[in-house]
Amino acid sequence: MRSAFTVTSLSLVLLATSCSNDDAPANPSDAGNQQSGGTAGMPTGSGGSSAKAGSAGQSGGTGGTAGAAAGGRGNAGTAPAPEAGLLDAGPPDAGPPDASAPADGGDASTVVEPCAVDDGQCIFRHDTFGDEQLWTDVLRLNELVQTLPPTTALAVGLKVDSDAVPSSVLASADLSDPATTVALLGLDAVVGVRAQVDDGVVKEIGITCAICHSTVDDSVTPGIGKRLDGHPNRTLDPGGILALTPGIGDFAASLGVSKTDAVNALESWGPGRYDARFNQDKQSHPVLIPPAYGLRNVALETYTGEGPVTYWNNYVAVTQMGAHGDFTDPRLGLAIVQSPDRVTPKLPALRDYQFSLDPPAPPSGSFDSAAAARGKTLFEGAAKCSTCHAGASFTDAPTLHAAAETGMEPIEAMRSTTGKYRTTPLRGAWSHPPYFHDGSAKTFADVVDHYDGALNLSLTDAQKADLVEYLKSL
Repeated sequence: MRSAFTVTSLSLVLLATSCSNDDAPANPSDAGNQQSGGTAGMPTGSGGSSAKAGSAGQSGGTGGTAGAAAGGRGNAGTAPAPEAGLLDAGPPDAGPPDASAPADGGDASTVVEPCAVDDGQCIFRHDTFGDEQLWTDVLRLNELVQTLPPTTALAVGLKVDSDAVPSSVLASADLSDPATTVALLGLDAVVGVRAQVDDGVVKEIGITCAICHSTVDDSVTPGIGKRLDGHPNRTLDPGGILALTPGIGDFAASLGVSKTDAVNALESWGPGRYDARFNQDKQSHPVLIPPAYGLRNVALETYTGEGPVTYWNNYVAVTQMGAHGDFTDPRLGLAIVQSPDRVTPKLPALRDYQFSLDPPAPPSGSFDSAAAARGKTLFEGAAKCSTCHAGASFTDAPTLHAAAETGMEPIEAMRSTTGKYRTTPLRGAWSHPPYFHDGSAKTFADVVDHYDGALNLSLTDAQKADLVEYLKSL
């Protein structure tokens, strides 16, 4: 028996961080630890009260609307698609254990989880938290990927983990054949996507934190290579993918918007951008997908400082990914309760894995050391950068700043619960341009120019160039 899932808030892909920040977070907090990213939005109406239907319930959201998700939904396992040819040799690593729903579609509490609750890497890479209830039952993404050749999947930013496929098999794969996509899904080789494939048919599909917050090193071909966990997937087009799903019409109707309006908004986001507030206020102002690395000792996670990393992971999993779990925040008027809660027990290990991800070191020879040394002096002195970008983490969080203080556009802050912006950490920033939450600074030179004007610094061209070299060295 298939479970019912009535969508009452926009449950889209994240990670934003991640699976990637201030007062009274709804779930276990991490004092002084976070990641940059999007932020939960203010609801346009009052939140509803908790409700249950069957073995799980969901309530709250904009206007106090309520829906329900019955039990029986499990994480999709991996099964072969023999006719695609890719599975003959078998993957070199069996990956996480198969985790399919009970054969009789019974209580979700009997679901075999794909990862141990203390295995943060597995959770980050492979755990859907039961979000098949959205991606299969509502959006019917499984039907879309059934007809999607790998060339198209790669074009919208999906990545393939080359370690999950024998190199000899991958070399001979037909990337223009949709059957290859199905086979790759059966091997659990599509980064951030987990599917159950039976006899060449994608029966179940869900997403994981890694879809937005991992990429690959392109060592085989663009879009195919070894995983790089924590790196933002800036070629992923989440809005474009959602707009193509067969269930987008019903999904839009559940939000109280027309299919045309929903599709137009989603298609306007573009690669590397995501709006985690669209479900709250029906506005469309996407922000850059942030990195999930370099979060240790960073006091606040999101661009607007909503709460600690476990808060944001919880928000994203339940309200964006469509996970089978609990999330409550009175500031948002949200009280979502689903039993069993497949999210909360895994948050500590997920956080610990994110904290283990160090920012990438700048490549050798990628900056001028002498100029960077001069830039460091400017950064800590006349340019006033270290006033906010302070300490080893290069942020003064939990202090937050009004948009006018730094010349930022105010909309993202206005949509948040804090009304302000957090100072972004800078370690590894060289690896993920563009910059600022809205991507308005395409290069480090643009960043320096912005602050030179906003803070009336009157820097010379030589000083600006030295600051750029310093930023490249972090």
